[in-house]
Amino acid sequence: MSLSETQSRAVAHGAGPCICLAGPGSGKTTVITERTKYLIEKQKVLPAEILVITFTKAASIEMRERFRNTMGGRYAPVTFGTFHAVFFAILKAAYHYSAENILREEEKYGILRDITEPMELEIEDENDFLGGIAGEISLIKNERIPLEHYYSSNCPEDVFRRIYREYQQVLMRKRKLDFDDMLVCTYELLKARPDICAGWQRRFRYILIDEFQDINAIQYETVKLLAQPGNNLFIVGDDDQSIYRFRGAKPELMFRFQKDFPDAKMIQLAENYRSTECIIKGAGRVIAHNTNRFRKTIHGVRGAGEKIAVSFFQNQMQEALAVVRKIQDMIKAGREPQEIAVLFRTNTGARIYLEKFMEYNIPFRMRDGLPNIYEHWIANDLFTYIRIAQGSRSRKDFLQIINRPKRYISREYLDTPVLTFEELRKKCRGRDWMEERIDRLEYDIASISRMKPFAAVNYIRHAVGYENYLKEYAQFRRIKPEELYDILDELQEAAKGFESFEAWFAHMEEYKEALQKKSSDQKQEGNAVVFTTLHSAKGLEFPVVFLVDAVEGNMPHRKAATEADVQEERRLFYVGMTRAKDKLYLYYAKERYGQELICSRFVEELRGRTMAKAKSSGEKRQWNKK
Repeated sequence: MSLSETQSRAVAHGAGPCICLAGPGSGKTTVITERTKYLIEKQKVLPAEILVITFTKAASIEMRERFRNTMGGRYAPVTFGTFHAVFFAILKAAYHYSAENILREEEKYGILRDITEPMELEIEDENDFLGGIAGEISLIKNERIPLEHYYSSNCPEDVFRRIYREYQQVLMRKRKLDFDDMLVCTYELLKARPDICAGWQRRFRYILIDEFQDINAIQYETVKLLAQPGNNLFIVGDDDQSIYRFRGAKPELMFRFQKDFPDAKMIQLAENYRSTECIIKGAGRVIAHNTNRFRKTIHGVRGAGEKIAVSFFQNQMQEALAVVRKIQDMIKAGREPQEIAVLFRTNTGARIYLEKFMEYNIPFRMRDGLPNIYEHWIANDLFTYIRIAQGSRSRKDFLQIINRPKRYISREYLDTPVLTFEELRKKCRGRDWMEERIDRLEYDIASISRMKPFAAVNYIRHAVGYENYLKEYAQFRRIKPEELYDILDELQEAAKGFESFEAWFAHMEEYKEALQKKSSDQKQEGNAVVFTTLHSAKGLEFPVVFLVDAVEGNMPHRKAATEADVQEERRLFYVGMTRAKDKLYLYYAKERYGQELICSRFVEELRGRTMAKAKSSGEKRQWNKK
């Protein structure tokens, strides 16, 4: 096949370390497979001495198939595998492990559940909590952080350390390895046993790594060991697409590579074969605002194309309807639905789009699962208040909300299957402060019963004090309360337009049934618009991309507290922009949940402006108005 000048230089790199900077759509898979072929045919390297590492099993399978095609179907025993697969093979050979020794994800969560349940922690959403704990355990192992120096964002330090130690004890007792142990144990083995390390160094004389920007510290240190003494390490990556810092990935490791291997050759793949020049240049203007990055010159080969369309709307409903109408027009004009993608910062932001696409019968599929905000634990709390307002007196419902917010009413008073406020007052007689709180709860319940859904949610938030309860819970979980308020906002917005609780609940059931049907149909839904988060969009491409809800607080996300966080968010936005081949639409709303929104700074940067300039001019976004 025909290679560009820069691709040819990368393929023909000789011995020693090399950094191949491969931006979006630059043909990095082609470079890796062609280089592997070059090593075998031109450099006379034995195929068995070549190791190609990818980050996902799917990428490994694709790379192997592409290589086979490159070789004209001829068999060559090159090793293709993920970090976990390669490292586990090393452990297998040393310790005679089998697949039985690998801890499955469901086993991990079962162990963590068994450890935490006796602790009687204040946990609202068990799966969310355990997921957070599992992520932190993974981070500690991959970053090799001393346990005593780590401060959990999910629970107090002493609790987390106890969980971590007990978790590791269970794994040792069962002779199990979690996915992170595969990495840590391999590094420790190669460090402790130079003889074993030397054997694998002789086995893999040439190592090629795809998506190097996603590498973490333990993977990097292990690869450095394996590459010695020849250091025939060919890394392919793009620091501008490093978006997995929460998993331990560090773009700065690409800079460290240069320090660790000062003789490393650097080659930039300068061509973008995916996107039009307008999209390439626009994305380049945005990412240029990041510091500590490799400066790149990228040009397209497909022509100028259409300008990036930036449009704003009064509210998110108008924004969603605009997306629907634009896609309807495209499909009528002959565009296939599967050629179109709608990208979200988080999948909670997809609700209104899910509803509108189902309402207008536009086929779509979700890459990240179909979210149902009505099943969130916060939604369950709100609905329990409403059920009691509608007449429920079940013990289960009262237990759910009696101390949300804190009323300090003991569960022992709720000891019958059916409860009444009068009975509760009798049980609390003599405790004036408790009687007052029960009176207040009864008053609130009666008030809610006379309201429409939107007003009821607002009343529960502010008058009942549920928002203050979430604030206290966020402090315990060490998360920003705004993350929980987002759910409240979304639920309150969803309640708009419904005249009764019955009508709202009926809509929820219809929505749930539609999601279930959509979920079961997804595998068969081939020709459909793709809904995906920005993270899950990595590695994909579409002729048409809608990047929606491009406002401050979402892009960048409000969780971005530091400059490093903001730079990662900018890289995420860049990844979203560069998924587009032909057409890119950036949409945002001026108002949401009754609050004024500010256009994302990344959109301002696309226009050649900074947020500071936009604010100093006092401008509202009045350009490209629909």
